[in-house]
Amino acid sequence: MVRKARHTEQAVAEAASVEAARVAAGGARGAGPAGSRGPGTADPLVGELRRAGLLRLLVLHFCAAGPSYGNQLIERITELTGGLVAVNPNTMYPLLRALEAEGLVAGEWEHPERRSRRFYRLTEAGHGERARLSGDVRALLDQLARTIEAIRDELGAG
Repeated sequence: MVRKARHTEQAVAEAASVEAARVAAGGARGAGPAGSRGPGTADPLVGELRRAGLLRLLVLHFCAAGPSYGNQLIERITELTGGLVAVNPNTMYPLLRALEAEGLVAGEWEHPERRSRRFYRLTEAGHGERARLSGDVRALLDQLARTIEAIRDELGAG
């Protein structure tokens, strides 16, 4: 019985190290719980940016430039980040509803009688939140840029 328990513990340890190696090597991420949440959420850098409010900031930023709708925002964020920050409708639309409930954006239907697309524009409160988040996220982006530059310099020195 003790031998079987050790064999199981060893198998579990080896499986965990294989998965960790796969992720570290940039391999397939869909095989575990961390990989099933979508691109960017399990990544420590992007995850930290998301926790700092990057997605909220980008939505507020694009809405400040002019009325925008959900799929358009998803496309703009994907394009701006080169796909590093992946956003799907199950993330975007609840976020837009929350921002609207907080009074940071105001939404209007393109054709109210058909409810086709809902366009969101930034409110005065949204401008203030955008400025606040911009400072928070900018500090983190600056820190990440310094770290990435140090890594690039180190690797280029070899």
